[in-house]
Amino acid sequence: MALLEVEGLSRSFGGVSAVCDVSFAVEEGAIVGVMGPNGSGKTTLFNLITGALAPDAGRVRIEREDVTGLPPHRICAKGIARTFQLVHPFPGLTALENVLVGQLYGRRRLPLGRAVAEAERLLETAGLGGKGHLPAARLTVVDRKRLELARALATAPRVLLMDEFMAGLTPAEVGEAIALIRRLHGQGVTLVIVEHIVWALLDLSHRIVVLSAGEKIAEGAPAAVARDPTVMDVYLGTAAGA
Repeated sequence: MALLEVEGLSRSFGGVSAVCDVSFAVEEGAIVGVMGPNGSGKTTLFNLITGALAPDAGRVRIEREDVTGLPPHRICAKGIARTFQLVHPFPGLTALENVLVGQLYGRRRLPLGRAVAEAERLLETAGLGGKGHLPAARLTVVDRKRLELARALATAPRVLLMDEFMAGLTPAEVGEAIALIRRLHGQGVTLVIVEHIVWALLDLSHRIVVLSAGEKIAEGAPAAVARDPTVMDVYLGTAAGA
C-alpha cells in the first residue's frame, strides 16, 4: 500500500499551467527523487502536496486519507512535513527553541522534559549537536539548513519532502548531506527529494519522477530514467551543455 498518493494534481497561474495532471505514489520506506529543469513545477508540486497551494484538480492522500486542500498545519499534523529551498528559521529563537516549535505542529505532543530531550536528539541527528543554545540568526547557511531539517523532523513525519537541501553546499558538504539523508532513511523516514545535483539524486533515490513544463515525462528506476532519451534531451542534455 502506498503511504503517499498524488493523483492528477494540476495548478495554473493566470492561464499558465505550472503542474498538469501529475500522479505518483510513494511506498513506506522509499526515497523518491523528483527532478527537472528550472520552471518544471517541482516546488509548486511540493506546495500542492503540503497545502501551501490548493490544486485546481487532483487529490493528495496520506495512508489513504484524503488531505487535499487542507491548510499546511493540518497536513503537517497528518504526517507530511517539508523543508524549503530558502530557509527561514525564527531568528530570535535559539536552535533548540526552533525545533521545539516544530513539535507543536506535528503528529504527537510530548511533555516538556521529553520534548526538550527529543529536540536535542534531533539537533544531534542533523549535525547541530552542541549548538542548541545559539540564536538561529547566528547560524551559518549550512547550519540553518540543518536546523530546518531538524525542525521538520520534530513533527514526526510519515513522509518528509526535501526541497533542494543541497543547494549552495560545497562538494564536501554535499557528501555530508548525502550521508545524513542515508541515516534518516535508515531510521525509517520516507523521503521525497527535489534536487538539482543530478548525480546525488540518482545515487540516493529508489525511484525517480521527472517533470518538464509541469508534466510528468518519466518515472522509474534511476538507471532507466538516466538513459531515457526524453529525459536526456529535456534535462540531462541541457545540464550537460550548461
